[in-house]
Amino acid sequence: MRATAVRRTALAAAVASLTLFATACGGSDSAAKGDGGASGTKGDAAAKPAAAKALTSAELEKVSLEQGDVAGHKISKTGPKDIAQPGDVTVDKKECEPIGFAFYGVKRGTPVGNAGRKVVEEPKKDESAAPEDALAGMLDVTSSLVTLASYEDDGATKSLAELRESAAKCSAGGFTLTMQGSEQKVTKLTEEKVTGGEEALAWRVQMGEGDEAVPFKLVSVRQGGTVATFFSFNLGKSGAKSDFDRPTAVIDAQVKKLG
Repeated sequence: MRATAVRRTALAAAVASLTLFATACGGSDSAAKGDGGASGTKGDAAAKPAAAKALTSAELEKVSLEQGDVAGHKISKTGPKDIAQPGDVTVDKKECEPIGFAFYGVKRGTPVGNAGRKVVEEPKKDESAAPEDALAGMLDVTSSLVTLASYEDDGATKSLAELRESAAKCSAGGFTLTMQGSEQKVTKLTEEKVTGGEEALAWRVQMGEGDEAVPFKLVSVRQGGTVATFFSFNLGKSGAKSDFDRPTAVIDAQVKKLG
């Protein structure tokens, strides 16, 4: 990879990462509530809303990921400065608000409890690689914002249904998000197959166009009355044709802890 390409990739990814983690992480014990996600159900779970006990924020903290739960990843709690409030994010199309809010952990519905984590893949070091390739390898890591939101009765099922409907309406024409004055254009939303929990949804989200495009992955999984949402990006990927794998190990570990 040429140095200019590495610099362009790093810049695009850095902008995306700063936007995501500096102003848009959702959930801690005291705030940031709600999420939804993207594609696939287990059986007919979506058609049979199950009344489940809503977990408090303290209970969600106990079932949230902790350091050591996922090999090769650093895990930390989200804090008050990571929380995006409803007024921080605006979407130019009303029908696209649920999917847009899900990126940033903005409260949707009336969750009883919330928790959040930042999960960052540790870079793979190759001391024999050329400097430019070594830099590219260091950037080729996936970072995820993981938020948990717990709902009473069928609130979790409704949260995913709302998200699915919003994505369906907004996948063709895209939409524009504004986060505290910073405008971001979602140009492509592609549903992907995913399994997990009692119900799961997933998309590849593209912000920007051409060489300036940055891909993200959005996954939402329902387990009982709790919705776990994963919004991920890879520092080494930019461009409309680029892509990266979902953080399956992170998703599986979190769903397992939810029981």
